[in-house]
Amino acid sequence: MHDNGRKLLPHSHDSAASIDAALEGSADGIRALKISLIALLVTALLQAVVVVLTSSVALLADTIHNVSDALTSVPLWIAFVLGRKVPTRRYTYGYGRAEDLAGVFVVAMIALSALVAGYESVHRLFAPAPVTNVGVLVAAGLIGFAGNELVAGYRIRVGRRIGSAALVADGLHARTDGFTSLAVVAGALGVAAGFPAADPIVGILITVAILVVLRGAARDIGRRLMDAVEPETVDLAERVLRDVAGVRDVETLRMRWTGHRLRAETAVLVDRDISAVAAHAIADAARHALLHEVPRMADALVQTSPAHP
Repeated sequence: MHDNGRKLLPHSHDSAASIDAALEGSADGIRALKISLIALLVTALLQAVVVVLTSSVALLADTIHNVSDALTSVPLWIAFVLGRKVPTRRYTYGYGRAEDLAGVFVVAMIALSALVAGYESVHRLFAPAPVTNVGVLVAAGLIGFAGNELVAGYRIRVGRRIGSAALVADGLHARTDGFTSLAVVAGALGVAAGFPAADPIVGILITVAILVVLRGAARDIGRRLMDAVEPETVDLAERVLRDVAGVRDVETLRMRWTGHRLRAETAVLVDRDISAVAAHAIADAARHALLHEVPRMADALVQTSPAHP
């Protein structure tokens, strides 16, 4: 005989305090996203002005990258807003998958920026054009570094305060873009040293850097769309379940991401001779443990099954 100890109502200590849930629910996280968006757009605008003055393809590549990074904040913000909507009869799991759709858009934007930057760099390599105002170009590269670093520091600081690993990761990404801007400075210094090809070569190197980011982003989004979960997270959930009093073993465990929140469905083995009420209590305790001890766990469906003799 099986007893389905299922609890679908929100728990009073649900994972709203988990790492990435804070980004959706916290006004500080949303504010950080908006402010960093404006800062990156201002940085890219200043760089675009210098592109016109200097004709630097390396700076153009970096500017395109910064613009694409800034614009990808928009669909992500929209996705977080949609994720707050309550489940419906049609969307019974809610709207968390909107984040995955936004992720597909992010990947497409990164791919487009790599395509444009790569084309311009290769074209300039075979059809070189003079790079003027090298001193201004160096200043623009430093502006790009400073803008990204300010955004990075702000995102990381706010992300750590509200417990958002996603916002911290965005900050680290911005920091990486800042170092890419320093590569523009290297290209300008190469031109100043009498090596004109340094500018398009650095542009190609930046394109390669964008492709590396593209590979990682496409891999992560693809895994989310395929319901992949980190094996160490599954191991943690199994340990948590086995530590629950009354659980003999974990029969099955399935986990999936819905946006930036985890959901689990599991069957645990309990003694054959206990009552239905006792089995229900064990299932409730198991769900409680998953919600409290597995980061970013939004909900869990726990079923109890009698252990084999």
